[in-house]
Amino acid sequence: MLAEVEKRAGRPACELFDLIAGTSTGGIIALGVTAPGAGGKPRYSADDILELYAEQGDRIFSRSIWHRTRAFGNASEEKFPAKPLEEVMHEYFGDTMLSEALADVLVAAYEIEVRAPWFFRSRAAKDKPSDYDFPMRTVARATSAAPTYFEPLRLETAGSPDYWALVDGGVFANNPAMCAVAEALQTYGAQHDEVVVLSLGTGAQTRRLPYEEAKDWGLVGWARPILSVVFDGVSDTVHYQVRQICKKTETVDHYLRLDPTLDIGNDDLDDASKTNIHALKLQAEKLIDQRSENLDRFCSLLTA
Repeated sequence: MLAEVEKRAGRPACELFDLIAGTSTGGIIALGVTAPGAGGKPRYSADDILELYAEQGDRIFSRSIWHRTRAFGNASEEKFPAKPLEEVMHEYFGDTMLSEALADVLVAAYEIEVRAPWFFRSRAAKDKPSDYDFPMRTVARATSAAPTYFEPLRLETAGSPDYWALVDGGVFANNPAMCAVAEALQTYGAQHDEVVVLSLGTGAQTRRLPYEEAKDWGLVGWARPILSVVFDGVSDTVHYQVRQICKKTETVDHYLRLDPTLDIGNDDLDDASKTNIHALKLQAEKLIDQRSENLDRFCSLLTA
């Protein structure tokens, strides 16, 4: 969907938006489209980042027989080792620092020891590099550390405390649009009717949690489903909040939310199979076709 926006607008995302916010996989995308390349241009287009998932998904979500055995499936340890994810992030981002982002970036994570939201902000990284500037690959690793899937990231620092323990920001901001709006209002001194928001979801889940099954679930039974329930509920709540703040004027709608219903694509976080990637692309193409007029109007607003 972001690739379609870049195509219709004729410009890269980092030139269309003042601020790009993301959580988990959205955080990786936000970093990807703002990573600098040659001549001050972005290193990757949205199409390039799409290929990351198509070509590297199986590698990221892979585990050895030894890991599967040691984890007792997924009961005693995270489902996947973090090394493949870290290797892919290193290949894509190298030693590029957060402060080098070509547009302002806001990436969400959660600190589990002090129990508080943690935001990686490129502006803070530029203002106080010793405290807040980290390699993009590290930021990507932190925001995508989904509980039960990947172990938390221990982020070493030069200050006090000397490290942060971070997990996926989706536990509190699976849809970071409201965080982005708050950041824009505070950072740019904008009024709410001046803020223009494009919100891209990763697919609305349709899989039911049958009562007859859920009523007998204990801790183990709820461990994986509760994550999707939290993610879904938070996302819908934020959609309502941002829609109320960025209300439509007589002629222009300042808020566009694109979130396809996953009626053919699998909503498992770790299903990076070729079949599912193809299904997810079809879902996006279907939504793009359905919302084509909205997209054209919104891209005209972005390039005005």
